Amino acid sequence: MKRVDTIIVGAGIAGLTAARLLQRAGQEVVVLEARDRIGGRVTTVRTHGMATDMGASWIHGIVDSPVAAAAEAFGMRMREFTVGGYQPDSRPIAHYDPEGTRLSDEAAHRYTTDIHEADAALVSVIAESAPDASYRDVTEAALAQQGWAPERTQRVREYFEHRAEEQYGVHIDDLAAHGLDDDEISGDEVVFPDGYDRLADGLVTGLDVRLEHVVTRVQWSDAGVHVTTDFGDFSADRAIITVPVGVLRGDDFTIDPPLPEPVAGALSRLRMNAFEKVFLRFEKKFWDEDVYAIRQQGPEGKWWHSWYDLTALHDTPTLLTFAAGPAAIETWDWSEAEIVDSVLAQLRRLYGDRVGKPTLVHVTDWRGDPFALGSYAYMTVGSTTNDHDDLATPIGGGVLHLAGEATWTDDPATVTAALCSGHRAACRVLGRDIPIEGAWSGAH
Repeated sequence: MKRVDTIIVGAGIAGLTAARLLQRAGQEVVVLEARDRIGGRVTTVRTHGMATDMGASWIHGIVDSPVAAAAEAFGMRMREFTVGGYQPDSRPIAHYDPEGTRLSDEAAHRYTTDIHEADAALVSVIAESAPDASYRDVTEAALAQQGWAPERTQRVREYFEHRAEEQYGVHIDDLAAHGLDDDEISGDEVVFPDGYDRLADGLVTGLDVRLEHVVTRVQWSDAGVHVTTDFGDFSADRAIITVPVGVLRGDDFTIDPPLPEPVAGALSRLRMNAFEKVFLRFEKKFWDEDVYAIRQQGPEGKWWHSWYDLTALHDTPTLLTFAAGPAAIETWDWSEAEIVDSVLAQLRRLYGDRVGKPTLVHVTDWRGDPFALGSYAYMTVGSTTNDHDDLATPIGGGVLHLAGEATWTDDPATVTAALCSGHRAACRVLGRDIPIEGAWSGAH
């Protein structure tokens, strides 16, 4: 059994970043990946000449973004598409009332002004909230301060509910009051017409990656680590584990001895969400012109309330919607056809017979992926923002490290978080700071 300097479990963005930096620093590194591909939750399918990102899609703010810098170094085409953390305005949005009638510009302005006023009140309410407060608790307190009539209040309440679901794939009652504290965007957001997986392709160059190596046990001690896979065992002086929170919490992945505090406590307060994408491509565009999103209010929008126009990415009429939180849970065992019919029923409320049959459909299933068990992590009630960084606390004097999107406080649940956490883990393994740019410098 060959011993290396560092074993990295998981060939997602965090793992590849750490591996590339450590190898460039002179270490012998092996990356063990359960899937038959690299990239983790960054994965792209290509059909009819079009790339569809089934996992991560956006850089949420390119100002000072290391992901944007890496993408540029790897020659990845970027296209501006700013969603702004489920923004209510700023970009053209077609808002529809509970009866399915589009709001006038004046009515839409009144509605979005209400959202901004409630959001302003929410800042101090969250700051003063109890440790066990949910996002529902704080949004209700902010709404109560407004003194609006019930119908007016309900419209903004729905907005808060949908924002929690679309941002974190969880019901508003189950998200910690501070669960959206990181929801800040710096600069434009961009997507990748040629696929986000090009980032993983760039990072993996020259690395020793063992695909289809399912890790079942990581044993650690002062003497180092011993990793068990279905293709044999590996040993090293240390290891970086980058598997998602869902796998860390599952029964099929064992860390022995168990994780100590504060890592174990942080992990106990984080969960994987329920968040799936539904892409619908059409022969003809039937929806509103010159808008980037469509939103509907009221009970009919409980599940399918927002659609995003991705037509510009490939010059093909395309809408993206999300099964988020309760919608993802309720539809998990539905067939693709049942999900599509449910989505189309809501579109037909708004656009009638103009809604054609989709020519191509993609529906994700991250909850059903045994190597993810969800799309990304969220903070349960009782969690604090410190839990993200606490999850990355070095273990056993630096023998074991955790990395990945859930371990980064400033911008969790993003590719940026994954990349930055991989850089931090590499620095801790080496015992010194190294430039993050080393992960992509010299790319062609």
